[in-house]
Amino acid sequence: MSAVIETEEHQALRAAVAALGNRYGREYLTKVVRGGGHPEELWSEAAKLGYLGVNLPEEYGGGGGGIQELSIVLEELGAAGCPLLMMVVSPAICGTVIARFGTEEQKRAWLPGLADGTRTMAFGITEPDAGSNSHRITTTARREGEEWILTGRKVFISGADIADATLIVGRTEDARTGKLKPCLFIVPRDAEGFQRNQIDMEIQAAEKQFELVLDDVRLPSDALVGDEDAGLLQLFAGLNPERVMTAAFAIGMGRYALARAIAYAKDRSVWKEPIGAHQAIAHPLAQAHIELELARLMMQKAAHLYDQGDDFGAGEAANIAKYAAGEACVKAVDQAVHTLGGNGLTREYGLGSLVTAARVTRIAPVSREMILNFVSHQTLGLPKSY
Repeated sequence: MSAVIETEEHQALRAAVAALGNRYGREYLTKVVRGGGHPEELWSEAAKLGYLGVNLPEEYGGGGGGIQELSIVLEELGAAGCPLLMMVVSPAICGTVIARFGTEEQKRAWLPGLADGTRTMAFGITEPDAGSNSHRITTTARREGEEWILTGRKVFISGADIADATLIVGRTEDARTGKLKPCLFIVPRDAEGFQRNQIDMEIQAAEKQFELVLDDVRLPSDALVGDEDAGLLQLFAGLNPERVMTAAFAIGMGRYALARAIAYAKDRSVWKEPIGAHQAIAHPLAQAHIELELARLMMQKAAHLYDQGDDFGAGEAANIAKYAAGEACVKAVDQAVHTLGGNGLTREYGLGSLVTAARVTRIAPVSREMILNFVSHQTLGLPKSY
């Protein structure tokens, strides 16, 4: 399939990233996670090779590509067992938003560092009481002279401990209507009044989850990214790449689990032949492969539309891709564990921890139910239920 719709450059990128990922692999990432660290060596090497900033403009140190190229990088690292989750947040969401809407000063200040991996940025949108309803975001920003003052709370913010800053979604009051509208602010990690508390999660990952508290955080006027009146346009400029990259994360994970299961099914013999010769084992693995390939095809379509500037078309495709990839990932991981039987839950084979990780791809950054709401309302034209 890749040979049909991907260029030779894309295929070469896949091969190169796969080679890097295989040099590190699942054992490296597992060791990092158990030690409570971060995959700094892999992050740094991927950055030096130009992979982390492949989607960012060349004039700011990036590769001049798009989300299609960045999704290839994340998918192949995932397929090697060592995905870098912060790629979803730092170059894909924050880098894209700053590249599209930031001032020249903001681009110069942030994009080179995001591209070469020396700086990272987290993204803060989810709130305890808002969930998927961005219209209920209560983090507010008010002007006081030349400064902005932010107050509010965020939850489930990935990597806020290692990020140099967090791109916070707040709301400002529209002077004409009095209504609140979304705006994006760069909040440095050490800003006064900016606190973080780690959330105790069952999932095993290098990237920790945090609750953020903004207690009258004072920011300079240039902390605002983009036009104060652009609102949802700027927000979804970051959210659509996030969905595409989450799909890449899910597909990579599914491919890794499937590869482990296939290798086991070829080698494990209980009767006369390997268990993979039995259709009860082979067919579910074949189905999982088919569904992962279909999800990847939609992901590639979404990335292509986004990179071509079709924000509306990319929105539908990115949601569908994320939905399909999440479902395919969960099924692939479940079938892989089932193929290995008891071994599927041992530390030696390393698949058990993926059961929880795969579930995340169904939940975040938007649940499958909200995607079904989007498609039924936006695509099918059915009455809105929420």
